[in-house]
Amino acid sequence: MNQVIYVTGGARSGKSSHALELAISYRRRVFLATAEAFDDEMRDRIDRHRDERGSSFTTIEEPLFIDRTFRDLPEGTEVVLLDCLTVWAGNLMHHIGDPEAINARIDALLEVLKSPPCDIILVTNEVGMGIVPENAMARAFRDLAGSINRQVASCATRAYLLCSGLPIVLKQP
Repeated sequence: MNQVIYVTGGARSGKSSHALELAISYRRRVFLATAEAFDDEMRDRIDRHRDERGSSFTTIEEPLFIDRTFRDLPEGTEVVLLDCLTVWAGNLMHHIGDPEAINARIDALLEVLKSPPCDIILVTNEVGMGIVPENAMARAFRDLAGSINRQVASCATRAYLLCSGLPIVLKQP
């Protein structure tokens, strides 16, 4: 049975590096990137992530319809590393906006996770451990990201929290 592996933590906690370590044992790897390069700083981040994983992954960029990507994976894919759900949440708010349409995208992802086509490693940021944001949009983002994280984590076979570069096991078979 294919696994769903959930990796969360704060900013710069080592989430992506840990996810790469988990994925490296697979032979046929896909990296599903949700980020879009809206500015130079984001382009630099994307380039650093690309350099970190090297050429050992087939990279697919999909900011919104990640469920479709899972249905159209290259034949023989053994693992998909999706980085990251938090950026995806921001994309949903920015491009789609409508809460019902956003919930439909989330539901579509959850359907994939119920019967994954291969092992899936999902990276996300733990956003709800700080102060309450001062503006409505930031609070809506925090709430959306937290809701996605909770639902995805409930589907996970294994789950890790990265804290200061150390993986803490939250859930295991």
